[in-house]
Amino acid sequence: MNVTSKSTNTTSDSSIDTSISLGNKPALIIVDAIKGFTDPACPLGHDCDAAVAKIQDLVQAFRAHGHLIVFTTVVYDTDDQASVFRAKLPALNVLQRGEPWPELDDRLEFKTGDLLIEKHWASAFHGTTLNTQLKQRGIDSLVVTGFTTSGCVRATAVDGLQNNYPVVVAEDACSDRTPDAHVANLFDLKAKYTTVEKTEVVLREISGQLKSLG
Repeated sequence: MNVTSKSTNTTSDSSIDTSISLGNKPALIIVDAIKGFTDPACPLGHDCDAAVAKIQDLVQAFRAHGHLIVFTTVVYDTDDQASVFRAKLPALNVLQRGEPWPELDDRLEFKTGDLLIEKHWASAFHGTTLNTQLKQRGIDSLVVTGFTTSGCVRATAVDGLQNNYPVVVAEDACSDRTPDAHVANLFDLKAKYTTVEKTEVVLREISGQLKSLG
């Protein structure tokens, strides 16, 4: 499956070649689509309904094709977990186990066969078993979505590359509390690390695979 970024509103530099091939066994990584980030009532949250809707579309397509779906959450049990990170961003302290904020957004149903990764830092790879579990399942490429673009999405996408996976970031299936940060980080990801594409392009590729198997 090939996802080729021909044009995107994240950059006007057409000289940047961001063509990255997704393999036959991609995984969808949904970074921190948890109540703490998707509910504006939380200090960490913002209005991201449009991005959640795009994630729902991707979930449906990945499920139909039998591809792995990975959810991540940030959750803390003790004060010493990621203490420097939490000192830098004290709002993270609301993400305590047993509180509602680390729970997955109710609009994104976790099902048997999905993978849940609990993390303490920004990247879904750092200090977790994610890479081991992807390797065990033969995953050969990643589609990354979620919240927020400038933080945990970016960190996960870059670490995906650093673990030698081709990575596509679905630009409209992630968002940020600051729109300028969303655009700037997608520009940088596209220039240096990943493909950045709209959800509809990824969906067309998944649909094409299904038709080819029908």
